[in-house]
Amino acid sequence: MSSNTFESIGAAIHEKADCIYERLRTQINRIGSASGPNSHIFFVLGASGDLAKKKIYPTLWWLYRDGFLPEGTRFIGYARSQITVDKIFENAAKYMKVQEDEKETFAKFKTLNSYVAGSYDKGEDFERLTNEANHLSKQESAHRLFYLALPPSVYGSVSELISKHCRPKSPGWLRLIVEKPFGKDLQSSNKLSEHLSKFFSEEEIYRIDHYLGKEMVQNIIVLRFSNQILSRVWNRDSIAAVIIIFKEDIGTQGRGGYFDEFGILRDVIQNHLMQILSILAMEKPRSTKGEDIRNEKVKVLRCVAPIKPEDVVIGQYYGDKDSKDPEHQKGYLDDDGVPKDSTTPTYAQVVVSINNERWAGVPFILRAGKALNEKKAEIRIQFRDVPGDMFDDDNRASGESKKLSRDELVMRVQPNEAVYLKLNTKRPGEMGFSIDETELDLTYGERYKGVKLPDAYERLILDVFMGSKINFVRSDELEEAWRIVDPVLADIEKKKIPVIPYKFGSIGIREAFDVAAKHGYVFRGTYVWKDERTTKSEEKN
Repeated sequence: MSSNTFESIGAAIHEKADCIYERLRTQINRIGSASGPNSHIFFVLGASGDLAKKKIYPTLWWLYRDGFLPEGTRFIGYARSQITVDKIFENAAKYMKVQEDEKETFAKFKTLNSYVAGSYDKGEDFERLTNEANHLSKQESAHRLFYLALPPSVYGSVSELISKHCRPKSPGWLRLIVEKPFGKDLQSSNKLSEHLSKFFSEEEIYRIDHYLGKEMVQNIIVLRFSNQILSRVWNRDSIAAVIIIFKEDIGTQGRGGYFDEFGILRDVIQNHLMQILSILAMEKPRSTKGEDIRNEKVKVLRCVAPIKPEDVVIGQYYGDKDSKDPEHQKGYLDDDGVPKDSTTPTYAQVVVSINNERWAGVPFILRAGKALNEKKAEIRIQFRDVPGDMFDDDNRASGESKKLSRDELVMRVQPNEAVYLKLNTKRPGEMGFSIDETELDLTYGERYKGVKLPDAYERLILDVFMGSKINFVRSDELEEAWRIVDPVLADIEKKKIPVIPYKFGSIGIREAFDVAAKHGYVFRGTYVWKDERTTKSEEKN
């Protein structure tokens, strides 16, 4: 293939990426037209905090830079700290990743920002915030979006004061973005939902779970319902087990004080993994509208039984004293803010059962852990064994007596987004029917070269501007997720479930693998995905 051909392919791919961006901009312009003369104001409450610095301000900059925000959008930060816009941007600078040729655009973005210092419990401070908004937008009916990048302890007072003092005049609308955690258990979650419902309609509340903004999580719906080949096998007759995995190769890194209040079950499984489960297992919605999709998610969660203590494995990491990495030498109990007698789990596996016609008897295994050997999030759908192994004699003749490996459909959420089907094939060049394990592979980085995958927060904040509720959590959905995990959280608090220690950098906990095997998930350890084979080869060289 000539160099000109490669250049043509590259140009076509970049043109495709530009077309995607242009379609998005057209949609945004339609939103702006539908809004009439009203401008938009985006409020960042907790503007001096970590989340604002690392995620929200960088995301707003990227959306502005790429032309995705409605024209005339202004930004107001609010916090208790006596700081300035300059200081906010200085703190966020390394996360914004401003390129040399973007500096002029960035300077314009900065001029659209202002900051108000105030308390979280005084009405007069929120009135000052409204006055600043009216001054910036030159209208009292500007649409207002409030992002609560705040500790949950102040959600109550802040949300009430926003409703009382910061609502725009008609025809302007208000949207409230609530960051997790949504409570600490079923009772506190319901209390928060009841409080918010006094001051806001459900349509005004956007409970943000950034995992719902990830490309591969959003792709589950399309893969499931647009491909007849998958539709036929997406049930208990064909699927033996489903495992949803979340692994981090870092510890709590100084956030131990916060993490100790919640633990891995609340921090990851109750929200991120339970959301993925509901999308994987739900019935086909009537349409792609947000309410239709969320209705089906709630229906399937209502069929999930509360988790049993015997189906739970929890662990806590300790430092690897032999590691050369100082971070790996520190255990969870060495983190500042963590009580020395803490039994808060940093690793958890739960087995969930769905009592309906499609999924009865199929285990859904949710596994999450910090301080493990790699960073990875993926969904593995393992199909049942092939009945009647006709290849057994050939395998024995070649010196192998292993059973045929199960087919698996794998959706890699991060890193290296991919969908691949692990299956058996004839080993090339050999006589007879010796079996090899390989994959049909859709790796996004290869298939969609040049196409930028937006950050999860970019997608979700853009959804709020557009009024799309598909990727946000509804109150009844939240209640069902807490109902499922609440009993086992109580058992952990009462220390009825043993906490198993594991070394920083471990692959996981043996007891968790044994429970998964007991429920029918088969791991043979004989297959390595293409990207991981390449990585291991590079490491060896």
